[in-house]
Amino acid sequence: MRRLLLLRHAKAERSQPGGNDRDRVLVERGRADALKLGGYMVRHAFMPDLAVVSTAVRARQTWEQVAAAFQDSPPVKFEDRLYEASPQAMLAAIKQTGPQVGTLLLIGHNPGLQELAAILIAAGDVDTRQRLKEDFPTSALAVVNFALEDWSRVHRGAGRLEHFVTPRWLTASID
Repeated sequence: MRRLLLLRHAKAERSQPGGNDRDRVLVERGRADALKLGGYMVRHAFMPDLAVVSTAVRARQTWEQVAAAFQDSPPVKFEDRLYEASPQAMLAAIKQTGPQVGTLLLIGHNPGLQELAAILIAAGDVDTRQRLKEDFPTSALAVVNFALEDWSRVHRGAGRLEHFVTPRWLTASID
C-alpha cells in the first residue's frame, strides 16, 4: 500500500506589483496553520518517508513549519517543477518516487494540486470528496491511499480519500 499526502502551501502574502510570485512569504496565520497541520499529522501517524516540496518560498516555509512538529524530520526534496505545475506534472513526479517510500508528502500549489486530487481519487466518503472538489484552501491536507505496490503504478481513479482536513476544520473540531 502507498499513502500520498497532498498539502497545499499555507497562507502567504498577496502578490505585489512587480514582485516575484515565487518569493511570497507566509503570513502569521499561514505559519500557525502549517504548524497546526504538522501536529495533526503527527497525532494521526501521517508521517512521510519523503517530502517533495515546490521551490516557492511559501511552500518551503510551509514545509519548515510542518517539519517542526516531527520528532525526526523526514528527508525532503525541493522540486522546481512543482511550482505552478499541472496535475500531469505532479503525477509524473509521484511516479518517479522510489519503492522504499511508503508515504509521500507533496507540498504544492493550486489549481494543480486540487485537480490532481480530483483525478486520483475514486473512492472514500462521497461528501468529503465533493468538499475537496469544491474547495482546497491554503494548508488543506488530503490523505490518499493506493492499493499499489509501487508509485509508478499510480493512475487516474486509483486512490481512496482517507482524510481531508483544513485549518478551519481543525479549529472547529476536537480531533
